[in-house]
Amino acid sequence: MSRGIIEPLIVGRVVGDVVDLFTPNVKMNVIYNFSKQVSNGHELLPSSIASKPRVEVAGDDMRSAFTLIMIDPDAPSPSDPYLREYLHWMVTDIPGTTDASFGKEMMSYESPKPSIGIHRYAFVLFKQSARQTVKLSSSSRSHFNTRSFSEANGLGLPVAAVYFNSQRETATRRRC
Repeated sequence: MSRGIIEPLIVGRVVGDVVDLFTPNVKMNVIYNFSKQVSNGHELLPSSIASKPRVEVAGDDMRSAFTLIMIDPDAPSPSDPYLREYLHWMVTDIPGTTDASFGKEMMSYESPKPSIGIHRYAFVLFKQSARQTVKLSSSSRSHFNTRSFSEANGLGLPVAAVYFNSQRETATRRRC
């Protein structure tokens, strides 16, 4: 399962920039507008990702709990140019074999709006050791760090991840 799934994450620098090398062992599907499934490296227009996606987690069973984060590792921070992760969404306590709507939303979904350049948006899934163990240490979206968050909550390496690219939508691109 892992080689074909992890390779695009390495090429897209999600592994390296956001998370360390891991072995995917849970299937996760991210679907926008009931039909646009997120595939590694594909481009989605900002208008098609304005609403929260459906994120399905095919975990072991309903007793497992998962934490999902959606981040933009290419968002520049006004206060620190080296701090580049922006948290767009966080859901904890997602039971295995369900979707994110069954979890606890810790940070509401914020629609990506890239202003300049191409941005990567990554969905990273962690398996929790127990329910209600994950805490968000800051209410700031712009000072997020995936590795620090994982370490602070004892989550370890991710069990699944997928990313897409998006860039500012011009009037010409909207008409297409």
